[in-house]
Amino acid sequence: MTTTASTPTGTSVRVPFTGEEYLESLRDGREVYIYGRRVDDVTTHPAFRNTAQSIAQMYDALHADAAPGGPGVITGPTDTGNGGFTHKFFTVPHSADDLVAGRDAIAAWQRLSYGWMGRSPDYKASFLGCLGGNTEFFDPYQENARRWYRDSQERVLFLNHALANPPVDRHLGPDALRDVFVHVEEENDNGLVVSGAKCVATGSALTHYNFIGHYGMPLNKKEFAVIFMLPMDAPGVKLVSRASYEYQATVAGSPFDYPLSSRFDENDGIMILDRVQIPWENVFAYGDADKVNGFTPRSGWLPRLTFHGLTRLCVKLDFIAGCVLKAVEIAGTNQYRGVQAHVGEILAWRNVFWGLTEAMARNPIPWVGDAVLPNNDQGAAYRVLAPVAYPRIKDIIENHVASGLIYVNSHAEDWKSDQVRPLLDRFLRGSNGVEALDRVKLMKLLWDAMGTEFGGRHELYERNYAGNQDDTRIHLLRGAEAQGTTDELMSFVDTCLGEYDLDGWTGDHLFNPGSLSTITPH
Repeated sequence: MTTTASTPTGTSVRVPFTGEEYLESLRDGREVYIYGRRVDDVTTHPAFRNTAQSIAQMYDALHADAAPGGPGVITGPTDTGNGGFTHKFFTVPHSADDLVAGRDAIAAWQRLSYGWMGRSPDYKASFLGCLGGNTEFFDPYQENARRWYRDSQERVLFLNHALANPPVDRHLGPDALRDVFVHVEEENDNGLVVSGAKCVATGSALTHYNFIGHYGMPLNKKEFAVIFMLPMDAPGVKLVSRASYEYQATVAGSPFDYPLSSRFDENDGIMILDRVQIPWENVFAYGDADKVNGFTPRSGWLPRLTFHGLTRLCVKLDFIAGCVLKAVEIAGTNQYRGVQAHVGEILAWRNVFWGLTEAMARNPIPWVGDAVLPNNDQGAAYRVLAPVAYPRIKDIIENHVASGLIYVNSHAEDWKSDQVRPLLDRFLRGSNGVEALDRVKLMKLLWDAMGTEFGGRHELYERNYAGNQDDTRIHLLRGAEAQGTTDELMSFVDTCLGEYDLDGWTGDHLFNPGSLSTITPH
C-alpha cells in the first residue's frame, strides 16, 4: 500500500502509513503459526492484536507530530526530494545537531510504549540509514540500497532483522549445515532461491519486511554469504512463534493485571525459508564472504544500532525508576537509609546511560562524505554496561520491594466482588493513606515489568541485546587498539615510569632522598 498526501500546491507525495493503513498492510496472507495453528489475521488474533494496535498508535503519532502546529519532535522532512516527512532517525545525519534530533525522536516514539518495544519501526532505521549514508559499501547492489533507503524513509516501513543462526550443532562451522542455516540453493534470472532458518525473529509477525544477514562466526562458502530483504508475505516464508504473553494475559488476566505484556509483547519467532525466491532488487550482498562477515563493523550499522538501543533503554529506565520511587513510597520504606541508597543507584545507572546518549550524539565521528555516525566509544561502553546494569536493577527491586510484588490478589474481577472487595480494601492498602486498589495496581505493573514471563524475557533481552558478553568487551578493546587509544594509555604510564629509576628522580624539579635516606649509602 502506498500512502499519499496532498501538498498545498495540490500535488501528491508519499507519506508514512497511518495506524489503520499499517494494520491493513499486515493483512497479506503471511504464514504465521502459534499454538499449532496458522494465524488468519495477525491484527485480530489475540496473540498479536494489542501489540499491533500499539504499533498503529506509533504511526498515528507520526502524523500528529508532523501536522500543522504539531511538536515536530519525531518527524522532519525527507531528504529524498519528495517533499514528504519521515521519522528523523530514518535520514542520514550530517552533524551533532542531527544526531541529537534523531535521539530525541527515538525517545519520543519510545515513550508511547514506555520503552518496552525495542523493535519499533525506527529500530531498523539504524540499518536503513546505512543504505543512504554508505551506499558504496553495497557494491554492486548500490541501486538497491538507494531505492530501499528512499522507499523505507518515505513510507516509514516496518522492518526487523534475523541475523543469528539457530543454536544447532555449534561444534560445527556456520556454513556447515545446509539443512538448517540460510543459504542460496540456486540462482535464476529473477534472483536467488534461498532456504534455511534464522532466529530470533523478534516482532516479525507484525513487520513488513525482514533484513536477513549474518552475525557470528565468519562464513567461508559463497552460498551462505548473502544479505537481502525479505517480504513477510513471500511464498515459502514461515514464522513459528513462541508462546504469546499477550494471549496469556488475555486468557488468564486483564489489562489491570498485565498492563505491559498484554499490549507490548514483541513475539519472538523461528523464521523458516523454504525455497523462497528473492528478487535481485532485494539483494544487498551475495557471494562476497568478506563483505558479509564485515557488515556489522564496516557498514556503519553498529554505531547506529547501539545509539537506538541505548536511547530505548534510557526511556525504559525512566519508567522503571518511576515505578520504584512510587513503590517504596507506597510501601512506606522510602525513608529507610538502605532503600534510599539503592534507589539512588538505580537513578545513577539511569543518568549514566542518558549521559552516554549525549556523548554519542555530541561527539560524532566522520562517516562517508559529510555524513556522521554516533561516537561508538560510548556505544561500545553501553554494550558492555547494559547487561551488568539491568540485572543489578532487577536485583535491587526484588530485594527492596520484595514480597510486596506478589502480595496482591488474583484478578481485576476480585475488586468487583462484594465479598472480596472489603477484604482487599482493608488488608492490601498501602502506606501514607494509599488505597489498596492503587497499591495493587502499581505492584502489578512493576511485577509485569520485572517478574512475569514478559519481564523475564526482557531481562534476557537486555542481557543479550548487544551479543555475546565476551565479544562486546573484546570489541571494545579491539576498537581502542585500532584508534590508538590503548597505545595512548600505555604511553601515559610510560611517562610516569620515565620520571624515576634506581638512582631516583630523572628530572630536576623533585628532591631525591639524599642524606635523609637511612638506606641509600652517601
